[in-house]
Amino acid sequence: MNFHSSIPAFVILSLVLIACASNPVQTGQGRKLAFDRNKGNCLACHVIADGESPGNIGPPLQALSKRFRDQQQLRDFIYDARQNNPETSMPPFGANHILTDAELQQVVDYLWDLP
Repeated sequence: MNFHSSIPAFVILSLVLIACASNPVQTGQGRKLAFDRNKGNCLACHVIADGESPGNIGPPLQALSKRFRDQQQLRDFIYDARQNNPETSMPPFGANHILTDAELQQVVDYLWDLP
């Protein structure tokens, strides 16, 4: 009996999709951007696990999947937090072109997975 013929195609497809859903290269880039003082600079205001010299202006960046309904809401917030609070001290990372769209998505992917 052929090994592959005994496993339903949907099981194989599901395993492939699960393996592709977590992209460590992209997550690694998102972490680099979040920690980069010249780009994301999240550590200037937030505590992030494994971050050095964090600020305390903003809330700790942890369990964001519980604070935002989905990644798009988090992305919109990082893009321009002034939409939620005109008096915010958080820079509009997307609106001011601090991060490109791709970089913004990498940061969102990284932050979303933080415990």
